[in-house]
Amino acid sequence: MNKLAVVAAGGTGGHLFPAQALAETLAARGWRIVLATDERGALYADKFPAEERLALSAATAKSGDPIGMLKAGIVVMQGVGQAKAAFKRLDPAVVVGFGGYPALPALLAAVGQKRPTVIHEQNAVLGRVNRYLAPKVNEVACAFPTLELAKPAVKARAHVVGNPVRPAIRALYDVPYLPPEVQLRILVTGGSQGARLLSELIPEAVAKLPEDLRGRLKVFQQARAESMEGARKIYRNAMVECEVAPFFRDMAGYLRQAHLVIGRAGASTCCELAVAGRPSILIPLKIAADDHQRFNARQLEEAGAAAVCLEDELTVDAMAGALNALLKDPERLGRMAAGARKVATPDAAEKLADLVEKTAR
Repeated sequence: MNKLAVVAAGGTGGHLFPAQALAETLAARGWRIVLATDERGALYADKFPAEERLALSAATAKSGDPIGMLKAGIVVMQGVGQAKAAFKRLDPAVVVGFGGYPALPALLAAVGQKRPTVIHEQNAVLGRVNRYLAPKVNEVACAFPTLELAKPAVKARAHVVGNPVRPAIRALYDVPYLPPEVQLRILVTGGSQGARLLSELIPEAVAKLPEDLRGRLKVFQQARAESMEGARKIYRNAMVECEVAPFFRDMAGYLRQAHLVIGRAGASTCCELAVAGRPSILIPLKIAADDHQRFNARQLEEAGAAAVCLEDELTVDAMAGALNALLKDPERLGRMAAGARKVATPDAAEKLADLVEKTAR
């Protein structure tokens, strides 16, 4: 029987997409996969190559809330018990965690049973759950060469493997970036948090661009359902061709044709932009834990691949000015695309899979 890996991840796309990329790579090498996540994770797991999904009890609480932390601790320990029982039945050769509180019970159970463990940090800042787990697990992998808030001992043994991306995104690494000639295509992504700002501000900024520039634009924008019609109306009045939807399933297809991407600075977004080699304007989510999105964006900014706009400095006029400067300079867009590729790790899933196999018993 083939070896089995339990992949544990929090219930957001930022955790689940890299976990899925690793799972697909391991499955291609003959591994069996079991996914441990929560109900939110099920929304992103429809294509996850797992023979079984473990729904483990998990909870989180804010620091400084002793009652909430006590309640969360009780729930997590229930999840640990569930995971230990499942692991006795499944006997995984390795347990891999991708952060997020739903991953905590699985990793604690594995550590308690002395099973091989690996954690992967997608962001440039070590997350709360991974900070707690890092001293306890066998191996620590990370996406960015910087690992903020990690203790020196953890940084010293961390393996920089990059962020695993889905195969369709990985394929874009081999597709050259062609600077715009006539039509200018902008992709606007929102992310799961704070999308209202982009949904409402970007159309207003585009409407302020010079008429000759607006006539060349086609905008593909993710927007909240309640903001979609308002965005479409602004684009129509500005004579800008647009496609506005709450979610784009074929993200690789939209990235392939984009000349410029505007979005948040989540780990998956930043690493996918690097692999795809696409210039970007990034707006880090101000309320992101430990300000991790600003640190994520820094690598692309320092490579000359992204312009970074902080929320406190973001206005319609500022965004319009940034767009105008970039869209009128195709040579700069080309240089930004090349800069993004220089910091890409297209084989991150393979590198992480190698580490997982080396760690497994």
